[in-house]
Amino acid sequence: MHLPEQNGPRILALWSAPRCRSTAFMRMMAERGDFLVVHEPFSHLADFGVAEAGPLRAHSEAELIAALRELSEQRPVFFKDTTDFHYPGLLADSAFLAEATHTFIIRHPREAIASHFALNPSLGRDEIGFARLAEIYDAVEATGREPVVVDSGLLMERPADTVAAYCAGVGIAYREEALSWQPGMREEWRRTQRWHESTSRTDGFHKEASPYGTTPDNDETLAEYLRFHLPFYEKLLSRRMTLHP
Repeated sequence: MHLPEQNGPRILALWSAPRCRSTAFMRMMAERGDFLVVHEPFSHLADFGVAEAGPLRAHSEAELIAALRELSEQRPVFFKDTTDFHYPGLLADSAFLAEATHTFIIRHPREAIASHFALNPSLGRDEIGFARLAEIYDAVEATGREPVVVDSGLLMERPADTVAAYCAGVGIAYREEALSWQPGMREEWRRTQRWHESTSRTDGFHKEASPYGTTPDNDETLAEYLRFHLPFYEKLLSRRMTLHP
């Protein structure tokens, strides 16, 4: 088993608006083998009233944060989560915002909205999540940390360079072998399985053509959603990691 470098993070978080390829990134982190990987604990808590973090269960954001801290005492923890929900307990816990290493992944909201709508035709504006994602970014930045932001478009185009830059940015070793994996539905995905079908069929970072019938280009409601979220996306885009040519 690979262990993180001595000064690497004990808790490493990846925050994402829905449909921004965060599950594929999580799959890569699981392939590394050096982190306990926790799948969407905050959103499961908001959606189902209970979250599982390894062997621990939590019924509030305070309990969940305590569970992540407890787990990290035994082994470094990586969790990824999505901002289709609002997390007031997280935003209020300045100590956790400062002590964990919070990172972010983004995708152009035109693509993310079309993908989200295809799975959830009753999609509301706020659950698209870019405004909430920027809110978490601002809260982390207010602690004096400069979060790493991954552009998922670059991740698909240049996976090795992007992952290497991410690893350098958060202080962990780069593992080239983690860029490929066996396809399959992971057990922790089954509770929300339909959201992870596309990732379950992958064996690495590959950009796939996904034509959608309804998009912000042909639907006024989705166009309005895009106009609302675009400034938040553009703010985070301006903070994304830069890659060497």
